[in-house]
Amino acid sequence: MTCIKTGRPQTAKRAIEQVEQRLSKDGWPEYYDGKAGRYVGKEARKYQTWSISGYLVAKLMIENPANLSVIPLEEDKKIAKPRLTRSASF
Repeated sequence: MTCIKTGRPQTAKRAIEQVEQRLSKDGWPEYYDGKAGRYVGKEARKYQTWSISGYLVAKLMIENPANLSVIPLEEDKKIAKPRLTRSASF
């Protein structure tokens, strides 16, 4: 959500693309361990509702950023709204 709110939706899309295959393959674990987060946590439960719902919410936010206003964050007051401009190629 932060990437989208700060005007970097491409970063958010890349992050979702990277994790969607892994989460599904790993059984939607509760958390990952290790310095780089490469390993499913030792005591992580699988098929966690909040892991799946978090992924789905992220996908919906990327598809329609207007939905971001539904989830208010304290940081919203501090973040300047990004100025979206059209590309010269349009």
